[in-house]
Amino acid sequence: MSETPDILICASDELAEGGKGVRFPVTAGGEDGTGFVVRYGGQAYGYLNRCAHVPIELDWAPGEFFESSGLYIMCSTHGAVYVPESGHCAGGPCKGGRLRPITVSERDQQIFWQPDDYVRPARA
Repeated sequence: MSETPDILICASDELAEGGKGVRFPVTAGGEDGTGFVVRYGGQAYGYLNRCAHVPIELDWAPGEFFESSGLYIMCSTHGAVYVPESGHCAGGPCKGGRLRPITVSERDQQIFWQPDDYVRPARA
């Protein structure tokens, strides 16, 4: 695979532990959509903003991915809950499913994402 440069998402301080996430535009499997990054356990985690149960966006309002305890990512439509560190379904109608991970890295007080064969930069 050719070297693809990391793409800036946001400044590190825009992500609070178990708080609001940051959305970013992507093209996934040829369809326009969004990815998102959240902070949990001091780490940044990135996923495609698509429920494993039904392919709809997860957030309640832009960037609102966690349920009220801040322990799980939750689908606003079906109540499916996901473990932030792995994206695996922890309950609800997504049984056995998981969120599609997007590789993220944090350096120099910024968060970046890395495109792969399925999730690419959004089309212009």
